[in-house]
Amino acid sequence: MAKPVARPCSQYSLDALLLLGQLVREARLARALTTTDLAARAGISRSLLQRIERGDPGCSIGAVFEVAAICGVPLFESDARLLSQQLGRQMEKMALLPKAIRSSPEVNDDF
Repeated sequence: MAKPVARPCSQYSLDALLLLGQLVREARLARALTTTDLAARAGISRSLLQRIERGDPGCSIGAVFEVAAICGVPLFESDARLLSQQLGRQMEKMALLPKAIRSSPEVNDDF
């Protein structure tokens, strides 16, 4: 069976993933959680947790965020109330934007 082709990632993204994975690992160790215990709490496999800690870009964002939340690694706002407020403001902004971007007909600007 052929190995799936990985999509390219920028170095910035790879560094951010690695940093988040290392923060998760540090928080897990500080809480004296084994990879098996944390994986069970997050509802994922131990191998997926190990991939998250290595910064693998193929991990689902939901799994990464859940593991980070369980470990106490802040992603946006550390206060849940502030996060909810920020989300509410963003949702209000998004409601004002058009639902879709339509390509406009080509403008003839040849005068």
